[in-house]
Amino acid sequence: MKFYQRKNIKIFIKYFLGPILFAGLSFSIYRQIKNQPDLPQAWTRIRQSLDSAMIWNLFAVLALMIANWSIETVKWKLSVKKIQDVGFLKAFKAVLSGVSFSVSTPNRMGEYLGRVLYMDEGNRLKSISLTIVGSISQLIITLMMGCISLIVLLPKIQTAGMLASPWNHVLLYGVLTSLIVLTLFYFRLSWLIKWVNRFSAKNRYLYLVQSLESFDLKLLLQLLFLSALRFFIFIIQYYLLFRLFDVNILWWQGFWATSVSFLVLAIIPTFAIAELGLRGQVVLSLVGLFSSNGLGITITAGSIWFINLVIPAIIGSLLILGIKKIFRGKNEKA
Repeated sequence: MKFYQRKNIKIFIKYFLGPILFAGLSFSIYRQIKNQPDLPQAWTRIRQSLDSAMIWNLFAVLALMIANWSIETVKWKLSVKKIQDVGFLKAFKAVLSGVSFSVSTPNRMGEYLGRVLYMDEGNRLKSISLTIVGSISQLIITLMMGCISLIVLLPKIQTAGMLASPWNHVLLYGVLTSLIVLTLFYFRLSWLIKWVNRFSAKNRYLYLVQSLESFDLKLLLQLLFLSALRFFIFIIQYYLLFRLFDVNILWWQGFWATSVSFLVLAIIPTFAIAELGLRGQVVLSLVGLFSSNGLGITITAGSIWFINLVIPAIIGSLLILGIKKIFRGKNEKA
């Protein structure tokens, strides 16, 4: 009976879910790009930049995209190692497949579904809580750097009238409070296990979070360090594309502005595949505090969206078409 269930799941994922996901992504990408303002001018500016000596910046950004998702792969491998040792290539496929699911869900919550497909039967539900811890580590870094950057940029934001004075402080203290609470929870995961143990009827759901006990201080700090590396890769990518598209901005100005934009995008519930317009507006408003090249800023934001999210999502949706290998056996590693 289990054999037929696994076979039906494999057929559903390979011949229905994979193609539908790929087609949906392709259509959403086309619609997002087509609806962008000043599209003809943007294409002209992109072609001019690709013909310049700064084209190497684009290749560097693409290489950093691979480095970015490789670091995320290492994070996930470390997170799930106590319940299953996953090979790097298989973990990399899982991460990209997770991206393909996440872009169509609020705040990329669907990434867990894509990743669990690559776990052995019996470990899939357990791995969700472990994957969430890795996501929390990234959010902590985003909130921390965003909070620091917000403090630095607050006078300019107030002068520009982007937010009324009371709301600036509400945002700052709200982020600071969230950061403290989240960090406290991150380093006290045992509290969650005790809470589930106390309130779960007959400990029915305890097995879903019990594996969190494997997160010692060393591992939690490793995840934070890798998350910080990813954050700085994002910053470098933005700065390289700012230079490519003639956005004259100092590196520290770009650092503060993009850090706050990451914070805003992390706070606002949105779908990654549909956030192109929002991302462009947020980055334009903040980087626009230092540069008047609005078109270059917008193109940079769109390019980052396409390189860091769209390309991995398309690759991930194609990888799902080869999902059959995942159901062949428990101990198989890619």
